[in-house]
Amino acid sequence: MDVCRLFFDDECGATAVEYGLIAALTTVVALVSFGLFGAAVGGKFLYIQDAVGAVGAPAPTPP
Repeated sequence: MDVCRLFFDDECGATAVEYGLIAALTTVVALVSFGLFGAAVGGKFLYIQDAVGAVGAPAPTPP
């Protein structure tokens, strides 16, 4: 009986479990936010890529 009491009163592993739960929650939030905002952010990066690419392109020749 004393072994059981010592086992349940020991809190050494509690911190590791809490950090694991925080890491899991952070991962879930990141994945959900990437799923929700990924297309919009990707569109912004494509817009910036096109704008930067246009700066380095040669000027069109007049007709």
